[in-house]
Amino acid sequence: MATNLRPSWIVKLHKSLDRLRQREDQLSLVLSLVIGALVGLVVVAFIVLTGRLAARMYPPGGSGWRRILVPVLGSLSTGYLLSRYFPFARGSGIPQTKFALFINDGRIQFRTVLGKFFCCSASLASGIALGREGPSVQVGAGIASVVARSLGLPPKLVKALVPAGCAAALAAAFNTPIAAVLFSLEEIMGDLHAEVLGSVVLSSATAWMVLHLVLGDDPLFHVSGYQLVHTSEFAVYAVLGLVGGLGSVCFVKLLLGLRGWFMRLPKWTVWFQPVAGGLTVGVMGYFVPEVLGVGYNHVEKVLNGDIVLKLVVLFAVLKIVATAVCYASGNAGGIFGPALFIGAMMGGAVGGVAHALFPGSTAGPGAYALVGMGTAFAGIVRTPLTSVIMIFEITRDYTIIVPLMISNLIAFFISQKLQPQPIYEALASQEGVHLPTAHSRANAERLQVHQAMRSPPAVLSPDLLISAAHLQVKDGALDAWPVIDAGGLCGMVRNSDLSQAASGGEPEMKVAELLGTGAGFGHSTARELPHVHPDHSLSLALERMGSSGLKVLPVVSRANVRQLIGVIALDDILDAYGVTNSRDRLPPPNG
Repeated sequence: MATNLRPSWIVKLHKSLDRLRQREDQLSLVLSLVIGALVGLVVVAFIVLTGRLAARMYPPGGSGWRRILVPVLGSLSTGYLLSRYFPFARGSGIPQTKFALFINDGRIQFRTVLGKFFCCSASLASGIALGREGPSVQVGAGIASVVARSLGLPPKLVKALVPAGCAAALAAAFNTPIAAVLFSLEEIMGDLHAEVLGSVVLSSATAWMVLHLVLGDDPLFHVSGYQLVHTSEFAVYAVLGLVGGLGSVCFVKLLLGLRGWFMRLPKWTVWFQPVAGGLTVGVMGYFVPEVLGVGYNHVEKVLNGDIVLKLVVLFAVLKIVATAVCYASGNAGGIFGPALFIGAMMGGAVGGVAHALFPGSTAGPGAYALVGMGTAFAGIVRTPLTSVIMIFEITRDYTIIVPLMISNLIAFFISQKLQPQPIYEALASQEGVHLPTAHSRANAERLQVHQAMRSPPAVLSPDLLISAAHLQVKDGALDAWPVIDAGGLCGMVRNSDLSQAASGGEPEMKVAELLGTGAGFGHSTARELPHVHPDHSLSLALERMGSSGLKVLPVVSRANVRQLIGVIALDDILDAYGVTNSRDRLPPPNG
């Protein structure tokens, strides 16, 4: 009898899934619940595993040599695994998640999810000065991607569920369901009005409930109740915003500078580079154990005014250096937790000085440490709205929300002025990946480059003689031609330059000599050469034509800026807008 029931049950299940696939809205909501529950359980396991491993590696009363040896061995082992088996699990995971969402149709391999989970657990437990929240986001996004793709869903639905996985992960990792929703929309999607809002909210709430069922209802930090003592304190909070903004810029620039240096080292050293972070944090931790790990227990002490002024200044400086080196050298871990630690220490320092100078009209250092956490988060991660709500949810203290908003706004403004490119976009650019900016995403509904681009009729080699190159393109319709070497696109050369060189008695000159300095790509970056991506708006293409003087721009991949996809000419743009007569054109890639 059981054998007869089993096939009918399977048939009914398949029919239900088929009906559900035809109703995308219902399917998204159902999968949001499933993804939220799965991600919540995985993040809870991540938290428990990391905590138990750390307790074994650093037992109470352990020898000082552990604080050097354990981070070095941990970074050495995870560095090998990341280099050999899980190359996409390095770093925080936020840039990789955005890459998957905007460039790779939401595809994240299950192998990457496993690598991120175990390598990051080992790194954080060994004392590496990074956080768990960013990696949790990539793990959550990966679980959503794997579930959606395993059901055979189209790329559109896969991409819609990835932000739901991000929100679920952050809700469980930080115990902040509202801030998780805001972060997924503000940072991951870049659009607070995204259509995926319902799925993101549902997934975040589900993961938060799983967290509470398993680990209880405690907030991340327990803080004393603070309130505004005197209206003159607003000036001190403004000073905190200034300090937080400058400190955030120093941290971001140091991290990016060190990471650029590590990336210029020979490739065979990649597996060994994370040891630099482990050794740095180990040596610091030998003398100042508070530098090891995320340090949330020390943050709570500062929030309750239990650490003296000199120590919080020291902790802030050491944590900035330790986190920058650990991240830049390629360890697995994020910057959310360290940003809160750095902010709490900077806030405690400012509050300690203010309270010493004006004890009757200022709150204790703990209040400023609380505001400092959000200030540093807004300056480093560049999500001011998320940072305000996150601090409120972490501490469940609403009394200083207005000072928090003032300080965050000042820090955000300073960070934006002194470091124009947000940290996650800058990290992606160092990898040769150009993530779409908020401006380009806002213009996504307009006419885009891929709708008007054409395949290049001819490309030139940099080693080609001017005379041969001139003969090759003199009858062509384009005003400029792409020059490509073994590594990909290296520049654009104008017809007028070729003609002038050929008629000027220099036919034996090579095309490469016409590119000159600043006319082509250098070392896999695209800063020197005007270019566009397929999802850029045609209006942006016109702007870049006007600023560069080129009537033809190369269209390059976001994943590899030296990969030429096509070209777009001024006539193509005019034709797309209906200004000129339509003509036959080669279709863009993928239709």
